[in-house]
Formats: sequence, structure tokens, C-alpha cells
Amino acid sequence: MSGSSGPDTEGPSLFYLPPLTLFLPSLTGRTHTHTHCATLNFTTGELFGILAMATKKIIAICQSGGEFETNKDDGSLFYTGGEAYALDLDHKTQLKDFKRELAETFQFRAAALSIKYFLPGNRKTLITISKDKDLKRMVNFFKDTDQVEVFVVAEEVDVAAPNVSNMPASRSSRTTVSAAAVPSDVPVDVMQTDDAIVLDEPIETTPLGACSFSNEDRHRRAATQWENIITGVDQRFNTFAEFREALHKYSIAHGFTYKYKKNDSHRVTAKCKTEGCPWRIYASRLATTQLICIKKMNPEHTCEGATVKAGYRATRGWIGNIIKEKLKVSPNYKPKDIASDIKREYGIQLNYTQAWRAKEIAREQLQGSYKEAYSQLPFFCQNIMETNPGSLATFSTKEDSSFRRFFVSFHASISGFHQCRPLLFLDSTLLYSKYQGTLLAATAADGNDDFFPVAFAVVDEETEDNWNWFLTELKSALSTSEQITFVSDFQKGIKNSLIEIFGNECYHGYCLRSLAEKLNKDLKGQFSHDARRLMVQDFYAAAYAPKIEVFERCAENIKAISIEAYDWVIRSEPEHWANAIFGGARYNHMTSNFGQQFYGWVSEVDELPITQMVDVLRGKIMELIYRRRLESSQWVTRLTPFMEDKLQLEMSKSRSFQVALAHTSTFEVRGGESVDIVDIDHWDCSCKGWQLSGLPCCHAIAVILCLGRSLYEYCSRFFMTESYRLTYTESINPIPNVEKPERSELHEATIVTPPPTKRPPGRPKLKSAESADVIKRQLQCSKCKGLGHNKKTC
Repeated sequence: MSGSSGPDTEGPSLFYLPPLTLFLPSLTGRTHTHTHCATLNFTTGELFGILAMATKKIIAICQSGGEFETNKDDGSLFYTGGEAYALDLDHKTQLKDFKRELAETFQFRAAALSIKYFLPGNRKTLITISKDKDLKRMVNFFKDTDQVEVFVVAEEVDVAAPNVSNMPASRSSRTTVSAAAVPSDVPVDVMQTDDAIVLDEPIETTPLGACSFSNEDRHRRAATQWENIITGVDQRFNTFAEFREALHKYSIAHGFTYKYKKNDSHRVTAKCKTEGCPWRIYASRLATTQLICIKKMNPEHTCEGATVKAGYRATRGWIGNIIKEKLKVSPNYKPKDIASDIKREYGIQLNYTQAWRAKEIAREQLQGSYKEAYSQLPFFCQNIMETNPGSLATFSTKEDSSFRRFFVSFHASISGFHQCRPLLFLDSTLLYSKYQGTLLAATAADGNDDFFPVAFAVVDEETEDNWNWFLTELKSALSTSEQITFVSDFQKGIKNSLIEIFGNECYHGYCLRSLAEKLNKDLKGQFSHDARRLMVQDFYAAAYAPKIEVFERCAENIKAISIEAYDWVIRSEPEHWANAIFGGARYNHMTSNFGQQFYGWVSEVDELPITQMVDVLRGKIMELIYRRRLESSQWVTRLTPFMEDKLQLEMSKSRSFQVALAHTSTFEVRGGESVDIVDIDHWDCSCKGWQLSGLPCCHAIAVILCLGRSLYEYCSRFFMTESYRLTYTESINPIPNVEKPERSELHEATIVTPPPTKRPPGRPKLKSAESADVIKRQLQCSKCKGLGHNKKTC
């Protein structure tokens, strides 16, 4: 029996005939839609070893309640404090069961748990487990070490684990945010004028007793934590800002409001705002030191306290400090959720606008200034090339030193592309940061037909000149003489740049989807919905047609409906999009949006300052390369799983074919009513399937099997497992000091200022998901049967 393997299956080489046939469950926890029969050759000891590995347990050291600290020498993280428990894991463990056991152990709610771990040999990056596949992958990573460290945190605000502020819950939070807020010694009375949320809308507080805290929420960061944040006379603080912050929290915890009698850089005196209440506090500098010390305090209250409004004490900056740590874990923390959490935890009522402003303050503290990010670009480019030798990172500015464009291609991506098919997809996506802009990208297809990021750039706007610059830098980075096929939208001004930069060294394929949308748009109003739908179907059929006669037949079908539509198709340069006459090799990839997952990453971080956005994308590519390298190390087939599956499918079609020798290397293959000619030496079949896909078609497979040869000798090298592993051999290294480069380095660098374009006021428009149907039904009049109106307006 021949071995069969799917895209996610470990299987043997095709046509190997061993003495033992077994039905084995997947050892990697992959999902299957049918049973796999694997023909394997093992000794008894090896067989028991494999069965033991399938059921082998590892010990998970589960920790929670502590905090992460950073090693100043190498930037690695280590965990201190909290409590730890040991639990057993194996490949059969389900995530829901693991979470339930953790919830019982740590007294958390299972639905609120987040589980994280370090990759082997990497103490700088935390990986989140969000589905069963992630858990099984972790078990697989550590199967040889017998144990793994797991860190548990409750992500919901009302069940947050202690010290969550120090928990770098994901790569993006670790690499894109600064570790501490910017302290300020500005007197609160001065801050109040500029920083108050809404001066004519006091923020109300409620008594702590009125807030309902369940026993289940024992880990919640609630206002009760602040009841003893001020203890009395002789308590010391590092700065006045720290003292004022403590005073804010203390007043909320005890439910009263206060006002300043004295508030300057030498002393602070505050008293309860209720007339006649004796509560007051006085703090000043401790003699001969820089410390701030409480000198006097009357802790007694005779007022109602909590029933009094908090006035303007809770500024948006202060609220920003409160939500800052939550924003680290959840960058998409919504204003309505902020308002709800602040009300529930601290008894402060915010409206949507107040919460939104507080979020902007917190984000600015975490991410730093957008302007500062542009000024860091020279240092950032230099750092990329120093930490990742062989990479290319460059930028350019306008005459007034304002930002124009930035390009980066990491050495690991450049090296990996040389093991992929010479096929690149060019596309762009808008950025919704403070200064807007556009991201241009080139992605490739690896041997398993997954996307592979090669290079990307941030530009001030999408223009022909910027595309020309991007392609120039791309050619410089790749340094290849191989003919590359590019797939892109036809209307983006890329055509002339490709001819100018790559010349005869490239082919240009138009994105079929953008052409179909243009055809539909140009025909709108002239034809009914059904007529346009049929023409677009025929257009797609013409594009995928492998032979010129099939292409012409589809074009004639369009002509039968509309001469104008037929003329449009002929004028649209079919040599750039029709398989039958296209000169390059696009491996049946007909659209330019192949790397949708990459653009999904961009949409998650496009509001970050430019350097931090790029570094988050770097981190995601770094993790992608590492994960695929580990996964491919488990493969045992000569082809990648996806291509092995395609080959198996073609082989199943070839079983009924009859093969006859026509010439030395030419064969006639009959199947039903069809007759196809296969030239085995030139890897050519008259059906054109072999040439278009890079894998032997069913007719070629029939000939190869008839000759008793190996199918793998006739498959493109780009689909081999060995080539795939070489694609992911190189690693991307972290970039230190992304958030806070040395000031001296910034002063020596070229000055870069933000581009003049700013994000328009108001909420940005949501990015609509692409629809698979380019035809939208058009309004048709039931009276005259005309298009574009109804019977009332006829």
C-alpha cells in the first residue's frame, strides 16, 4: 500500500513497500477528515519508542502571581514571585481541560485565563496559547526536555492577576511599549487646567461598600488596594508626582474629595473639600535629601466622604495611568470597556469621550511620541542592519526633512526567497496612524504554498514614483539574475517601473480580481445582473484556460452577450493575465492579495508609531520563521505536505489511463475520450497542467509510473521538503532599544520630521472585508425593465 499524507500529515515517501503496515493516529495533533494508512519500516524498539512518544507526558510548571524582570545584559526575561504548581500534559490534553485545571488551581475563572510560554532557547519572547493546536505545538516543542514553564494570567480587568503590569503578554506588548510612564513633577493644580477630562462634567465616585465584589474576584485590582497607600507621618516618596498619585488613589479608596491649600515644588498641603472636616495632610522635602516626606496628617473624617463628587481630581492623565497596564495586554481596549471597568473597579463614572481621551493619554505614554518615532528612523535603520547582517533598511526624506518613505527587507527573508519560486506578489494597504501613509509589500509563496514576507515599505502615499523606489530597493536587496514573475493590480502604475528596473528579467501578471472588478464596473448600467455575472464567469474561465483554443472559446461566449465587453477583454492585455498566453510562471496564483495574513498583521498595528509598527511586524515574521522551521523538522515526505497531497490527487486520476510510446521521449496517454501527448524529457504535457503547476499532471504520472521511475524526479525543486527547510534556515534577530535609543545617537543622526499629512478628525472608516463576489445586484425597474431605478421613479 502506498503512503498517503495530507497537508498536515507526517507520512513516508511514495511507492516505498515496507514489511509492516500500521494505522497510526497523528503524533502531532493535526486534524484529519479521513483515516490515514501509513506504511512504515520500524524495528520493534523503534515502534515502541514512537508509541511511547505519542503518550509521553511532560510536566508543566504553572506559575502565576509573580512578575517578569529583564536581564540588563542580554534582555532576557526571568520570572520572580508568585506561586507555582506542577501539572501533567501530553498530546491528548485539550486546552479547555488544561484551563479548567488551572482555574481550579489558581482560583481564576477559566474563561478569563491566558496561558503563555517561552520558545526553547528564547527567553525574550512569550507565546500565547489560544487554541488546542497551540497547546499541542508547545508539548511537541518540549517533548525532549520533559518539562516546560507556563505562565498564567487572567486577561479580564476584573480578574486580573497580580502584577499584570509587568507581564509582557505578547511580542507586540514587549517590543512596542516603554516600560514605565513618564513621571511629571508638574503641580496637579496646573495639570488640572490642561488635563482635566471635562471641566464642566465632574466625575462621580461611589462608596466602596456600594460596589459588589464577588469572592471569585479575589485577584482583582480594585480600589481596595489603595486604602493603605498612604500610611501616615514619616512615609516617604521619591517625587512630588509620586505623592500626588498616591493621594489620588487614597482619596478614591476612602471615598472623599480634597483640595490643595499649597501645591508647589517645595511643599504640598491638602485638606478635605467638605467644609468643617478636619482631614488634612502636609508633605515637603526631607532635609538634605531629594525624598518627599509626610510631615503632618490628620486621618479623621467627619464628612459623608463618599457621597461627595470627586470634582476634577480624576484627570484623563490619571485615568490613563490606571488603564495603561491593561492597554499593554489588550491594545484594542475599547473606550466603552474602559468606562465600564473604571466604574466597576474604582467607582468612577466616565462617558465615552472621557474614556477615549484617557486611552489616548495612556497610549502616548506607552508608545512614546509619533514625532519622536520619525526622529528615530536613522538610528532604527542602522540598528536593523547591525543586528541582522545582510538586511537592507533605508529611508528618504523630502527637502524640508519631512518623512517620505522607509524600506526594509531582512536577511532571513532575502535568503529564504532564493529557495522559493521566483514569484512575487505586490500589494498595498492604507495605514491609519496619526500621519496616515501606505504600506507597500512584496510577498512570496513558499514550497508549502504559504505566504512568505520578503520586503515591505512605509510611504507617505501610494504613487508611481514610490512604487518605482520600492522596486529599485527590492532589486538591490534580492540581487538575483533569475527571471521573476510579479503579480499586481494593473492600475497601480507598476508596469512601467517593472520594465524600467527589471527589464527582460521579469514577467508581469495582472491581478485577476482587480480586472474582474474593473470589467464589472465598466459594464454596470448597461446589462442586467445575470448578464454581468455570466460575463465575469466567462472572463475567469478565459483567464484559467490552459490552452489558447479554450481561451478563445470563453472569449466568444462573452462576445455572444456583448461586443463591447469582448472588445474590453481584448484591449485589457490578455498576455498579462491569461494562462494560455502568459509568458511567465505564476503557478495558478491569479490574484495579488496572496499574503492576506501579513496584511492582517498590519491592520492590527497600523496605529502605532512607525518604528514600533515595523518592529512588531519584524517580531511576527521572526516567530513565523521559527515556528515553520520547527514544524518542517517533523516532516518525513520528500515533498511538502500540501504538494504531496496534490501529487496524490493527480496520481488517483491516472490509474485508468493507457500509455503508448509515440517517440523516444514522447508518449500518448488515453483516458476516456481524451488523448494527451506527454514529452517526458521536456516536462511537457499537452494539457498544460504540468507546466502551470510545477507538479506532474495525471497524464505525466501515468507515463512516469509506466517507466518505473520516481515521481519526485519530475517535481519542481521548490516543492521539496529540503528546499522548504532551507527557506526557513535563517533567523531574524531582535532589535534592542527600539523604544528608547540613546539621546547622543539621535543627535548625531539625520533629522527626520513627520510628514505634513495628518489623520483627518473623526473616527476612521472601517476596512471592509473583501467579498468573494464582485457582482452586486443592480436595481431593476419592474415597469420598463430598465436598470438603475424602480417603478416609482420610472
